[in-house]
Amino acid sequence: MTPEQLKAFCLEFDDAVEEFPFGPEVSVFKVAGKIFALADLDERPLTVNLKCEPENALRLRADHPDVVVPGYHMNKRHWNTVSVARLPEPLVREMIEDSYDLVVAGLPKAVRLRLDRP
Repeated sequence: MTPEQLKAFCLEFDDAVEEFPFGPEVSVFKVAGKIFALADLDERPLTVNLKCEPENALRLRADHPDVVVPGYHMNKRHWNTVSVARLPEPLVREMIEDSYDLVVAGLPKAVRLRLDRP
């Protein structure tokens, strides 16, 4: 997955936006004001921070050591840093979608209904 593909995929989700609260080099993808992905799209190798259920985060780290690690500058229990180029693209897409869904699940019901994700 290229940086352009990562950005495009993150922005495909309902109400997803890209912001730069940490400076111009870090793309922060949000839904309803909540972060679901962060990436420096110019960084090589390309990595992305993604939210994850704690049990799944541990499993992914065990299954893909050195490729999926505890989230850099994030809550290590709930976030992973993922080396995008070293994983199959379908898995990366699934992890991004899971991150988005986790964030949406924590939003108020009215917002979830607007996003068509009850």
